[in-house]
Amino acid sequence: MSAVLMQNIMAGKFLGPVLPVSGVQEAILGVLSYVDITALPLTPDLAILCCPIFEVPEYLAKLADSGTHAALIMDPGYGLLEAKERAIIDARIQDVVQQKNIRVLGPGSLGMIVPGAGVNVSLSRVGAKEGRIAFVTQSDSLFESVLEWAKTNNVGFSHCISLGRQLDVDFSSVLDYLGSDPATKAILLYVETIQDARRFMSAARASARTKPILVIHPRRLPCHLRDAASDLTESDLDHIYDAAFRRAGMVRVQDIDSLFEGARTLANYKPVRGNGLAIMTNGQSIGLLTADALIDGGGRLAPITDETQLKLEEILGPERCSDNPVTLPYNATADMYARVLSTLVRAKDVGCVLILHVPFQGTSSLEIAQAVAQVAKNSRCLILASWLGEQTVQETKEVFDEATIPVFDRSGNAVTAYLHMLRYKRTQQILMQTPDSLPTDFFPDTDRALEIIKAALADGRSQLFEEESRQVLAAYGVPVVETRICKSAMQAVEAASEIGFPVALKIRSPQIAHPFDIGGIALDLTTPDRVFEAAANMSARVHAQVPNAYIEGFTVQKMGRRPGAHELFISVFTDETFGPVIRFGHGGVVAPVINDQAVALPPLNMSLAKELIFRTRISKLLEGSRRQAATDIDDICLALIQISQMVIDLPQIVTMEMNPIFADDRGVLALGAHIWIQPAQSTGPERLAIRPYPRELEECVRLNNGQQLLLRPIRPEDAKAHLQFIQGLSEEDLRLRFFGLVQNFDLNDMPRFTQIDYDREMAFVATHVVDGESETLGVVRTSTKPDNSSAEFAIIVRSDMKGTGLGSLLFEKMIRYCKSRGTRYLDGQTMPRNKGMIGLAKRFGLSVSHNYEEELVEMRLPLWEWEPVR
Repeated sequence: MSAVLMQNIMAGKFLGPVLPVSGVQEAILGVLSYVDITALPLTPDLAILCCPIFEVPEYLAKLADSGTHAALIMDPGYGLLEAKERAIIDARIQDVVQQKNIRVLGPGSLGMIVPGAGVNVSLSRVGAKEGRIAFVTQSDSLFESVLEWAKTNNVGFSHCISLGRQLDVDFSSVLDYLGSDPATKAILLYVETIQDARRFMSAARASARTKPILVIHPRRLPCHLRDAASDLTESDLDHIYDAAFRRAGMVRVQDIDSLFEGARTLANYKPVRGNGLAIMTNGQSIGLLTADALIDGGGRLAPITDETQLKLEEILGPERCSDNPVTLPYNATADMYARVLSTLVRAKDVGCVLILHVPFQGTSSLEIAQAVAQVAKNSRCLILASWLGEQTVQETKEVFDEATIPVFDRSGNAVTAYLHMLRYKRTQQILMQTPDSLPTDFFPDTDRALEIIKAALADGRSQLFEEESRQVLAAYGVPVVETRICKSAMQAVEAASEIGFPVALKIRSPQIAHPFDIGGIALDLTTPDRVFEAAANMSARVHAQVPNAYIEGFTVQKMGRRPGAHELFISVFTDETFGPVIRFGHGGVVAPVINDQAVALPPLNMSLAKELIFRTRISKLLEGSRRQAATDIDDICLALIQISQMVIDLPQIVTMEMNPIFADDRGVLALGAHIWIQPAQSTGPERLAIRPYPRELEECVRLNNGQQLLLRPIRPEDAKAHLQFIQGLSEEDLRLRFFGLVQNFDLNDMPRFTQIDYDREMAFVATHVVDGESETLGVVRTSTKPDNSSAEFAIIVRSDMKGTGLGSLLFEKMIRYCKSRGTRYLDGQTMPRNKGMIGLAKRFGLSVSHNYEEELVEMRLPLWEWEPVR
């Protein structure tokens, strides 16, 4: 193995020194070796350990003591260890990593390749050429297979990384690096399992904002990677990963071809403008088949307007149907291609044009390609080309590359690439959209719900009684049908009379999990006599069918009769990796048969709740029809958000099922819920894969003039208020904040300010309410490095608020927050003429230095030394 590795290193044309260490060989491939690490004349930047795995911790410690900060562990014997032995060696390696401050890739890694730096520290037989795509994988076999595929298809890489066991360097670490690497334009991942969901989601969301990330995740996992104790099915786990990738802004693909075709188009070409694809072709059959593939894949053909149709008829003649796909004559000239394409790229509803060219005798594929390229140079519309046949692609590739038009030899590949671009656009919209405000505010009675749950746990129970579950739902504002618990038939009659007929009656017994199966439920009881009779009859049936059952009494419930309402369900379950997961779909007794559901990770807002709903088939019915009014979608979203908040506030809840939930144009109504609980292992926010809004950081303050304000973390819903705040700043303040660059912002720019990851960013806004609307008066924000070593700050207050002490209040709050997180330094930069910022920094003890080369003032505060000014 050492010889293969050394051969790859030398073939990689790395310009720095290579220092082999071997106690046996004097030289490896002609390079003199050293007998021991201590004998090295230089401190290695990177150490590659190929020694037996049980010797690795000792060598790691020696390397760290000598000043080496990175190591790659490649011993193949690691994969042959028994589970117990592997756990022991893992713990020893992790101890060295934590104590000695050295980063480790592996063990079990096949290495990494960085072609741009001439680095090939891998066991690959084929290597990699330089490119702009990064590939990161958990799979050894896929590492080599992808490199073989890339060599055959002439694909280059910025990085190829085999992660191995991920004892230290993992997907999160690599994504943090690649997300800011200028040589990487797209990131490809092969993911089997995630170890730290919070860190992964944080790193992925940050990187996906700047460059496309495509991911493959197998639907089935090998036995050793499955959680034997989990009740979740493989389908459940796959849906969870799918929801996580979508929430992080990634595009999931199913195979290697799709992975690279998607990366190539996303990294190198224009973005998709709209959601409609126009197809033009000189072969009608191939056009129709391509349109079928597009629709089957979830795409949409762009409608051809009457205006566009008239223009196409002028070019093609009235006898040709100018529908989509637009069919040209088989022998269409280059000029005809150019004129039709020019018409389509200007059409209102066309977001992308796919040109399918079938080579016929007497037509010049090259001339047509040149005409298409000329149109593309003057158009902002994305154009895809499929020149059928490998030979025609090779003839025209140079022309298309120069015009930045992706070209494919099969129409199916072109459609797949387009669909990936469309999914990427949609995931970016989810990542960056401004959510709607809640239809109504809700103020949960968390203390009441927590009191109910703690009482049940104190009784030694793992499940709430039905009435307790309904009380918990009511505490969070979820509409629940009126219900009474009764111990006898007579009490049931009295309860029915009080809540009003008709009612439903259900028997209560701990030995009967499903009362319906033994006739323990009666519906539409309209009189006291019928209630009494039903209670007596079901008691008799229970004694006959389940003699050992103890009857605790009856549940009397107002009939939740909603004629024409849809039956939905909402449930919560807990995944070992991602924490609580919310599931929504078609409810009722037919739910398992229909299997129409979608899952999402909390926390949810209105936009995310709607996205969850519209991933189900029943959402089409919820939109209404000529015979049925549309369902109140906002009310369903509110119920989902209420359940999401419940999961955040009540970490004792591990599972919850609400089925059915009636939904119509009057809103939603739940009949009840089943809630399973256990003692909390952590706080609610800590168990989520995505950190929720940190409400505990809200704080009321008073300005020098006595005005009272609320300082709180920024929220996605603040977009409109934040735009008004920026628009209210003076030009000079904008120049000082944005370093001389004054630009006109609109609402589409606001998500980059208001959609933040609370794990690695923070922004505190000062707000007060004017005429019922929240108004922003100032903001301080920080962006923290992934290792929490330092945070960079920026602060600005509204021009008319200067001198009120608002800047000091915001700055002190941010300093306190960063110090509480263990951040070591608070850094900032400003322009030399920003005397106000410089003075503020000095008052809080920051060191201030002038960088004359960059014409900037640099500020730094060691947070461990800072104490609040009394």
